[in-house]
Amino acid sequence: MGKLGKKARKFAKKNLQSVLRDRRKKKALFKKRYSSKNGQSNVEDKAKLIHDSNGRNTEVEAFDDSPLDAPFMENESDVVADSSDSDGYLSEDISCEDETDSEPGKFLEGASSDLNGICDRCTSELMAQNRKIQEDLAVQKKKLERLKRKDPSFSKFLERYKEDIEALQNGDVSSEEDETSDRGRDSVTEDNQGKSTGKVLTISAISSWCRLVKEEQKKAAFVCVLNAYRAACRYGAESIGLRFQNAETFCSLVMSVLSEADNIFRGLLGLSSSSYKKEAILKLKDTPQWVNVKPLMKSYLRSTLSLLDQVTDSDVLAFALTRFKVSLPFFAAFPYLLQRLIKTTVHLWATGGGMLASASFSIVRDVASLFTTDCFDNCLAKAFVAYLAQSRATEIVNNKHLQFLRNSLVDLCSLDAQKSLPKATASVRQLSKILHWALRSKKKEALKRICSWEYANCINLWVGFIAANIQDYDLQPLFFTMVQLINGVVGLFPGPRYFPLRLNCIQWLNDLSNSTGVFIPIASFVLDVLEYKIVREGGKPGPALSFQSVVKLPKNCLKSQMFQDECIKSAIEQLSSHFLQWSYHISFPELATVPLIRLKKFYETKTKESLHRAIKHLIEQVEKNVDFVKRKRDEVAFSPNDHQSVEAFLQFEKSSLSSPFIQYYRSVLEKAALRVSHKNEKISLSRLEKSKRKREQPVENAANGGLINGSGHKDLDAVNGTKKRVKRRALEA
Repeated sequence: MGKLGKKARKFAKKNLQSVLRDRRKKKALFKKRYSSKNGQSNVEDKAKLIHDSNGRNTEVEAFDDSPLDAPFMENESDVVADSSDSDGYLSEDISCEDETDSEPGKFLEGASSDLNGICDRCTSELMAQNRKIQEDLAVQKKKLERLKRKDPSFSKFLERYKEDIEALQNGDVSSEEDETSDRGRDSVTEDNQGKSTGKVLTISAISSWCRLVKEEQKKAAFVCVLNAYRAACRYGAESIGLRFQNAETFCSLVMSVLSEADNIFRGLLGLSSSSYKKEAILKLKDTPQWVNVKPLMKSYLRSTLSLLDQVTDSDVLAFALTRFKVSLPFFAAFPYLLQRLIKTTVHLWATGGGMLASASFSIVRDVASLFTTDCFDNCLAKAFVAYLAQSRATEIVNNKHLQFLRNSLVDLCSLDAQKSLPKATASVRQLSKILHWALRSKKKEALKRICSWEYANCINLWVGFIAANIQDYDLQPLFFTMVQLINGVVGLFPGPRYFPLRLNCIQWLNDLSNSTGVFIPIASFVLDVLEYKIVREGGKPGPALSFQSVVKLPKNCLKSQMFQDECIKSAIEQLSSHFLQWSYHISFPELATVPLIRLKKFYETKTKESLHRAIKHLIEQVEKNVDFVKRKRDEVAFSPNDHQSVEAFLQFEKSSLSSPFIQYYRSVLEKAALRVSHKNEKISLSRLEKSKRKREQPVENAANGGLINGSGHKDLDAVNGTKKRVKRRALEA
């Protein structure tokens, strides 16, 4: 030991001086380089050098943790006020009296009297404002009188409309009508006169109005129907002053209007089914027909949107959306209502299910394709935000609905792939920044951000977009970026708790490879999952697991036999899908060489019969396909440099879809579907049992006299109190 210490001292004396000397030289050079001529910049450069020498990265520390839907936020517009003209509103009462019943002079007199009353109660400043309003009303009066002189048809329309209203109210619309029509008109008059008292609306009154509209095209009756429909759509949400006789009356009114309103509007505007388009509606905006129909149409559209916001029954909403879809061209004249429609249908698409989600997306898709590019951007932005909102969960309960949302959003993006491409690129760039941040910093929040359903579903969405459109559009840069991104996610989480996320990444790479025809080496990723040793053979069964509903497994599942079985079966499915794509390629024997060696080695270590049989079956099928390709390859005369002949190799056999390996892969998919359905049943039953136990727990606590707390343990305070009471009673005795 003494000799070793002597050598160490000699080494220190020999080298320590040189080290100090080098440090002094560097320090002098540093001072000389950063003189006092550029004081402020030199200080900054010095701080930067010190910062870099310490190995810190300002880019990592200053990462902008923006949400994944940030690229779409700028196109998501929410209109909160109706910017349309005031003539878009109908009267909100149920009476059939027309607003034109009073002449402009009477209107001005009433307005003047109201203004005078206000002026008496207001200050001088308000009086000045009222005088200005009065002057504006006088100008409007002159304009109305000038319009009546210029356009005699307008005056005739007012007179005719007034006569129809009076005739309808007096019950003598036509002297040639039968007694049934007279009784219908009498019911209309009685219901209108009873409005102020909140009279009950009966089914006979609704039937008479609808008959007048269908048979005689009475616009006054149609106004009554629309106002009653408005009251029904807002029933319970506002104080309407109107009640329905029973549920049958309510349903009859809603069903009749939704079924017949579109045909009535087209008849009033003179539109046929062939000319019923957005452009035709825009051309009619300057015609007298449109001036008469616009208030009625606006009332119908607004009322139906209110109905969609109020109703909670899925069947009623699906029917309303199906009927409402045919009226989409009318929204070209009402941009504000169109924005409301987009917002409502996207919400129903994301939160509904079954027929409701399908009907909602059908309207969103038609709006995006029928109207302007701004509507397409708004639909895409709102749908993407809603999709990610549904993905913000630790465990996906309804994976089927989330897959439907993903496929629907891919379809929506594919309507205009060129316009969706910049948004997809920006979103993938945001995903890459988060991955880069996690790789550089290894921070917990960065890893948690990536290992989430929001991040995974965002990748899944753009993988589907690339797979659906790469054959028709130039998406190669986005494709290669996505492959690098997925490979980075696979390398970031090698542990067994992240096997569900890893298997999802393998499936995404398989989908990209199948759609593009580009070879992506994924066999090593799958075999790493197979060869990971976690638990011995014959371990505890453990709870039912579904890799499709989680991205990270709890620790207590890693030692179960169920976890190992799920890993092996999922890996076999992904490896079979990978081999299927290249089973007819001329290089398949070389591609399968290393995986076969590792599979045989893994096969020798397994003793469980079911897993043993599944792995052996895969090895046999791959070896058969290798021998088949080798035989066919020995028969050809072209060289590997002849790329055209290589691409045409075994194309006829591939199109037949009858090879043994294809049949094997179909059987693998069938078994996987049965396994998933069986697991879903088990998981649903376990959730029901847990919820039942939670409901019964408070009852048990109460039965135990409060000695058991919420976590199932004894409440020490209650126990001690009980003991004291027992001792006190014993002493008293």
